[in-house]
Amino acid sequence: MPKEIHIDPRTFKVRSTLNAPPIPIHAYDENIEAERAQYGDEGLLQILRDMMIIREFETILASLKGKGAYCGIEFNYKGPAHLSIGQEAAAVGAAASLEPHDHIFGSHRSHGEFIAKGLSAIRKLPDDALRLIMESHERGTLLRTVETSLRSPKTSETAENFLLLGLLAEIFMRSTGFNRGMGGSMHAFFPPFGTYPNNAIVGASAGIATGAALRKKLTGASGITVANAGDGSTGCGPVWEAMNFAAMAQFETLWADAFKGGLPVLFFFTNNFYAMGGQTIGETMGWDRLSRIGLAVNQQAIHAETVDGTNPLAVADAVARKRELLVQGRGPALLDVECYRSSGHSTTDINSYRTKDEMQAWEQHDPIILFSNRLQEAGIVTAGQVAELREQTTDRMRSITAIAVDPALTPPVDIHADPTLIGKLMFSNTSIELPSQEVLLLKPVDAVSRVRQDAKKSRYGFAEDGAKLSPMRAITMRDALFETVLHHMTHDDSLVAYGEECREWGGAFGVYRGLAEILPHDRLFNSPISEAAIVATAVGFALEGGRALVELMYGDFLGRAGDEVFNQMAKWQSMSGGELKVPVVLRCSIGSKYGAQHSQDWTALCAHIPGLKVVYPATPYDAKGLLASALSGNDPVVFFESQRLYDTVEQFRNEGVPTGYYQLPIGEPDCKRAGEDVTILTVGPSLYSALAAAEELESTFGISAEVIDARSLVPFNYEPVLASIRKTGRIVLVSEASERGSFLMTLAANITRFGYETLHAAPRVIGSPNWIVPGAEMESTYFPQKDDILDVITSELFPSQRSNRRSVRDWDDRELARLGL
Repeated sequence: MPKEIHIDPRTFKVRSTLNAPPIPIHAYDENIEAERAQYGDEGLLQILRDMMIIREFETILASLKGKGAYCGIEFNYKGPAHLSIGQEAAAVGAAASLEPHDHIFGSHRSHGEFIAKGLSAIRKLPDDALRLIMESHERGTLLRTVETSLRSPKTSETAENFLLLGLLAEIFMRSTGFNRGMGGSMHAFFPPFGTYPNNAIVGASAGIATGAALRKKLTGASGITVANAGDGSTGCGPVWEAMNFAAMAQFETLWADAFKGGLPVLFFFTNNFYAMGGQTIGETMGWDRLSRIGLAVNQQAIHAETVDGTNPLAVADAVARKRELLVQGRGPALLDVECYRSSGHSTTDINSYRTKDEMQAWEQHDPIILFSNRLQEAGIVTAGQVAELREQTTDRMRSITAIAVDPALTPPVDIHADPTLIGKLMFSNTSIELPSQEVLLLKPVDAVSRVRQDAKKSRYGFAEDGAKLSPMRAITMRDALFETVLHHMTHDDSLVAYGEECREWGGAFGVYRGLAEILPHDRLFNSPISEAAIVATAVGFALEGGRALVELMYGDFLGRAGDEVFNQMAKWQSMSGGELKVPVVLRCSIGSKYGAQHSQDWTALCAHIPGLKVVYPATPYDAKGLLASALSGNDPVVFFESQRLYDTVEQFRNEGVPTGYYQLPIGEPDCKRAGEDVTILTVGPSLYSALAAAEELESTFGISAEVIDARSLVPFNYEPVLASIRKTGRIVLVSEASERGSFLMTLAANITRFGYETLHAAPRVIGSPNWIVPGAEMESTYFPQKDDILDVITSELFPSQRSNRRSVRDWDDRELARLGL
């Protein structure tokens, strides 16, 4: 089913020029009377008050971090303090034009954005909704502390205290913090007020907010998402990937009318002119105005605009206009909000990279001073009232700080009482139940040609006479994976699938072939070649309540999506204290025949990162059942597949691969061949080399080998392996990953630890050499083969057999050790 977009040379070979739309810079017209009519005097005072609250909140952290005390309250704050002093107008102005159901995603400098959005949501939510939110959070523990220690007759004031204390407690890593103390300063969030995860990685929220916007678009949910980032983030590739993903033309050209229109995401750059000490304009960037980068994204320059970030009303006006575009389906949009960070990057920043003259010049543009002066000039407030408001704010924040540092009122996380507390947060180990009814499809499943073809295939890989069937005659691993994906995509409308060449091509290796016949573009689509955006948007889609199945064509491309896999996909569940779920399945093929950059087994990289489940099946039966468990589960899974096994037929179960839907538990190794003398534990394709070696060991040497397929790396149940070595006393572990640092080394170490008393010899790991992967002609000399396993077993584990066999490899272990390879 080819795309209907015709690439006409008659169109593209015509001489012409490209015209760029103009980008407004500081276009806001100040008109105090119009502003009073829009916000009311009380509303304008609330804006000033919100900025003061943020300033004082940041002052608390600066004082505790730098002096160990604030207003006479002593506390040793050990965490980071990336403060937004000077940027208050940007945060408060944006929040003024956002609704509670608009969701913001922040950066490491997001205390102000968090507070501003929370205060705005509190004002816009009815009292009964606020009470329900506060009572529902952690069974009302934080609310009871607020009501007891900060009594207020107004629900809105109670909610504000709840917001401020919950954030401060989280920053202090207290158990009553919004994320149970697991997030801290740079990762705090509270979804009921529309504040979604802040992010310690520069620019990382861009892709996550884009994925969240995709979920909003597909569900028809109201509201927009906002990706908050600094000007320095425009040097980050994932930010550009996210903007391009959000602006994909297919939303207008290929998607059904019900889903036409760009993603409702606003890229909100708080431009304080510095990325730490690097000055963006004139030094580390090429643009003169950040908004210029919008010209590189689409014909509309993603509605880019530069705004005066020292004026909250200018920011509010710009956000309101962009929000209207977004809800109309004309997104994405970009705002370059220019302001100045008057504090250092962190409390250890001595500001050596900027002059005193510059800092003094910007003191005249302090947003709180500018705005309070405007209100005084308009007769809305007096200087005395401004001073009184400051004093009230300080008194309030002092009271909140006193509670936040009091261990009796806000208890620290008691890791000593529960040493495995953090471990319990790594995985939810929960799953969904799929409905029995199919979702709406473009045509019936049985009308798909592939489904009809597969129905004619044998479910078992051998004929009645024992002859092995070809992939054309029996269900392969590729077919088995397809069947699970088909079942989930046709029964779970919260699931979307995308990646590189996933639609018309059917996936680079044909797993998705046929799905495009029945699934519309909003369920299955081609992404840009943007590995970071693929994973980041999947994370955002999941955090917003969806489920994502995404694909990286080669496992080697994990390097392009490293942060998104290792810092985002892996960590939000635990950093949220278990509040968030990240049901993302990331499929990665492990290549062959393509050499050093396309054929590496990087399973150990993922297994090393806490928070990821890692699966690597080697048979069609296992692949189908394990993928079903991954797609049903609520935990992030990296699902590895060997390209050399896609055409493998089922060889272990006489009944073959079941036609119906089934799940296999992740983390359970499976015995593929029983034996008595030696255990061979394999990962991935090494299963088949081990089986061949086991046959020869039996027939030639009389050695009975038991072969166990790991199937999963994380989690891993050691008991089946330990039970095996209690019988055999010896174990060899085999995989195609480079031996140095491979996951087999971890398995071997733990097997030695857990099974020491039953081992007759040290576990032996066989991996690939610690070299680059060679091309196709040399692969058999690189990846472990049958003879490599035979060499080790007959010469090392059973030395009495050494004279009966000549080693195939001519590698001297002592020489390899000397070379440090």
